[in-house]
Amino acid sequence: MSQVLETQIIHCHECGLQVTVENLPACHKAHCPRCGHKLTENRPNAQERILVFAITALIFLGLSLPFEFISFSAAGQTQTITVPQSIIILIQNQYWPLALLQFLLILLLPLAIILAVMYLMLCKYWQFYPAHLKPMLSIIYFLLPWSMAEIFLLGVLVSLIKIISMADVALGFSFFAFMGFVVANTAMLLNIDKHQLHRWFDKKIEQQKHSSQNHSKNTQATWALLVTAAILYVPANLWPIMQTSLLGNTEPSTIMGGVILLWKTGSYPIAAVIFIASVVVPTAKLVILAWLNMSVQSAELEKPRAKTFWYRMTELVGKWSMVDVFVVAILVSLVQLGGTMAIYPGPAALAFSGVVIATMLAAHSFNPVAIWAKPTQHD
Repeated sequence: MSQVLETQIIHCHECGLQVTVENLPACHKAHCPRCGHKLTENRPNAQERILVFAITALIFLGLSLPFEFISFSAAGQTQTITVPQSIIILIQNQYWPLALLQFLLILLLPLAIILAVMYLMLCKYWQFYPAHLKPMLSIIYFLLPWSMAEIFLLGVLVSLIKIISMADVALGFSFFAFMGFVVANTAMLLNIDKHQLHRWFDKKIEQQKHSSQNHSKNTQATWALLVTAAILYVPANLWPIMQTSLLGNTEPSTIMGGVILLWKTGSYPIAAVIFIASVVVPTAKLVILAWLNMSVQSAELEKPRAKTFWYRMTELVGKWSMVDVFVVAILVSLVQLGGTMAIYPGPAALAFSGVVIATMLAAHSFNPVAIWAKPTQHD
């Protein structure tokens, strides 16, 4: 007999509407009737699946650290790295900001989320509800957008395309273990339902309601972050993002320069991915968030459903712009063959990281409920 969830009252995260969901059958979803946001989903055995995927992800993450990740051979010289060594090499070459980003975004934060989720699932299993569960849930959902293991993996694949014509590249055991980690981690996250997670701990936790009043502080913070991102976007595109040294000759490469080079060498899909992630997405995020923030500030409340859709898009694709930064970090740590061949990060790498971080924070600071603050006939 399929499991049916009892009647629930849910406050929509994106428009603030209070929705009553009655008798949701297993494997069914409930969507907000006003903005279309997915409110909850009845996943059978969700707790067990989340725990299994979390443990699997943790095992694969452990296996991805000690063994060979990638090896690079050119002119009789070979460079082999593990994931931790790639970070150490960046630190040794004084590129500690890139090392810090890589350590936080692909190792520490994903690990923290996995351990926190495992702890929550075990608390649920043992019916143990300590007082710190509420802040822990808030921290998990704040950290989720900053977990970028899957983007790092795409960055590795792009890096291979860039250098495979210059040298022999081999993938080690840790690379495939890291792929397993990304798959298991993604499966864990896909099985987590925010509303159901709150319900599991409803003995101590009440789901927060989203206020639609006094948005002035939100809009000011969003404007400050958007202005910061716009300022950083100029040097991020004009300055070189990396520099390649081959037999003493150094050649700088900008973001667009890398896209053009990939296109000329026939790597059309990779060139398209980099162009969309590094040029189209950041520009679109700046324009869309500025438009949404301006419409909220000026109380232009027409077509709120369309505006909510574009807000979702900025949240969904925003972090994928970090792929170019990971490409630089991988190439810098892998291609260090002395005077024969070496790759160094350019100043645009940090500027572009700032653009991505600032736009992600801007999307987080923007309150989508403000779009629906005073429902109109277009609702």
